[in-house]
Amino acid sequence: MLIFNCTEAASKFFSRVHQGKNITPVDFAPPSSTVEDDEMDSGIEQWLVHAITVQRKHVLFAMHIKTRYCMVFADMKKADLDAFVGQFADRWFNGVMLHATHHGLSEWIDIEPLIERFQWMCRPQQFYRRSHRSAQKHIDEIAWVFQDKAAGTGCLPPDEVAAMVFDAQMNDTPRNSKGTKGYYYPDEEMTVHWLRRYCALDEDEVQAAKDRRKQVYREIAAAEHEAWLKEYNRQNSIT
Repeated sequence: MLIFNCTEAASKFFSRVHQGKNITPVDFAPPSSTVEDDEMDSGIEQWLVHAITVQRKHVLFAMHIKTRYCMVFADMKKADLDAFVGQFADRWFNGVMLHATHHGLSEWIDIEPLIERFQWMCRPQQFYRRSHRSAQKHIDEIAWVFQDKAAGTGCLPPDEVAAMVFDAQMNDTPRNSKGTKGYYYPDEEMTVHWLRRYCALDEDEVQAAKDRRKQVYREIAAAEHEAWLKEYNRQNSIT
């Protein structure tokens, strides 16, 4: 089950007025006042959803509360729940899979059972009017960066590719939160979360995959640095 905990702004976004009545999928009586007090269930994914307006268009932020993995959805149609859920599921799946394959984790991914587990998890959804202070702070930081980029470019991300690039940049940003030791990277945390939950790996396999990811991450960083250095030297030789 997907649980979308909606801020006040997100709750208003998903609601509409029809014949004088407020129609909303958001339940204003969640099972508990805080996410942490919910009954722990391995079949539940908890997200926080927030909404803002940028350049007179609706923008949604969805953050996975456990890993702080975040996705941004620009120019969304108000109260179109089906469009949001469909786009959310596609972006989540594609984003994690792209990151995993890009970092050498294909050997640990059995795609058919992965898709089956993922689709099963995404079928039921529940929307609650409920906040999460710590995750909200991280969303506010990402929202500030998003608005700054939009102001600099004069537009919102024009397509899914551009949106996924922004997601990847934000999820490669170190964060910390209560109950964790030091800083962590949301993309790494979400990838490990998927390996456990959707790929059904044991802890030895998860550790092997984590080690491989770190190795590839260092190789990518070294290659990018070398490419930057070559370009820097080329530019300086010209001038």
